[in-house]
Amino acid sequence: MATIVERYNVPKQHFWLHGPRTGQPVEYDSDTGLWSVYGYPELLEVLGDPATFSSDTMRIVPKDQLPEGEEISLAGFITQIDPPEHGKLRKLVSSAFTRKVIADLEPRIAALTRELLDAARDRDRFELVTDLAYPLPVIVIAELLGVPTSDRALFKDWADALFQRDAKLSLKETPEERGVDVQATMTAWRDMFAYLAGHAAERRRQPRADLLTKLVEAEVDGERLPDDQVVNFAMVLLLAGHITTTMLLGNTVLCLDAFPEQQERVRADRTTIPAVIEESLRYLTPFAALARATMREAELGGVTIPADTLVMCWLATANRDARQFPDPDAFDPGRDPNSHLGFGRGIHFCLGAPLARLEGRVALDILLDRFPTLRTDPDDPVDFIPTPTMAGVRRLPLLV
Repeated sequence: MATIVERYNVPKQHFWLHGPRTGQPVEYDSDTGLWSVYGYPELLEVLGDPATFSSDTMRIVPKDQLPEGEEISLAGFITQIDPPEHGKLRKLVSSAFTRKVIADLEPRIAALTRELLDAARDRDRFELVTDLAYPLPVIVIAELLGVPTSDRALFKDWADALFQRDAKLSLKETPEERGVDVQATMTAWRDMFAYLAGHAAERRRQPRADLLTKLVEAEVDGERLPDDQVVNFAMVLLLAGHITTTMLLGNTVLCLDAFPEQQERVRADRTTIPAVIEESLRYLTPFAALARATMREAELGGVTIPADTLVMCWLATANRDARQFPDPDAFDPGRDPNSHLGFGRGIHFCLGAPLARLEGRVALDILLDRFPTLRTDPDDPVDFIPTPTMAGVRRLPLLV
């Protein structure tokens, strides 16, 4: 624990990395108005019961938490949708993420990794996120969707505005009181929506062999998806399709720097790379928390959670629950089983998990070939994403 926290100056809001929790697995915080689920078995109950713990959280968010005068449509925003609509929408893109489709991407992922590393080779410094961990997955998902990969700087600006903020979570304070720049967030949302709407309209005129065309042409119950559903669905795929992998790759390299004995082991036996990635997902869970809204009163972890309540589900703390993971603060790729919740669980299990795992495996293997030692630069500190519900690095300089 001290190695990670002290060596890399882990933000205070990433509380699960600063030592074992001493509280109960389910707790209410009167200061923020939020219920939180921290325990592994309790979280399995939540994620396995969408009828009680709904993904449609916006219905109970107080009006003063939302931008004034802004109409935000979440139609097609699959992470916010419950059954049966969720299953219908998820089925639309499942064909784009089959085992064979993902496996066939491996040569392209390897070629991109080498190209990106070649481009960075002539520089004296190598910054993992800028040079590889961000561009690799965003190029892959952009190519799948059918949007220009040359626009990836735009995607990063939008993602940063939407996600990379350090405001605390609360239902008792307005976004302004928490220090959230609402205008910047809404500008990014509108710009991204307009960008993808333009590409969707172009696909209606000139279909292509890409995922955006599939969404435009898809039918649910005999009807085409409305425009806002197509765009919101594409927005989720573009954002989630790269952010998780960016954090996963950065976190895995950080773990190998923090635990050099594990780096030596994986160098000696590359077949252990998948296990290293799985332990990285447990140890430094990229999306540390997600939200649910209770549809009715629920008994959980020995307490009663009222109906119409916002519940924060802390995947990161569940992944350190000693009831499930012995010696949870040790980075141990040999854990068996390692049934972490890094990609969630249940009906909302990450659709792109196989792609993220493949990108991580291929990129890490090539990095181990290119770098005699994956080692951070003590003169150029690691910089963590400040967002309370995300754990990942936004800068990771390596010595070359």
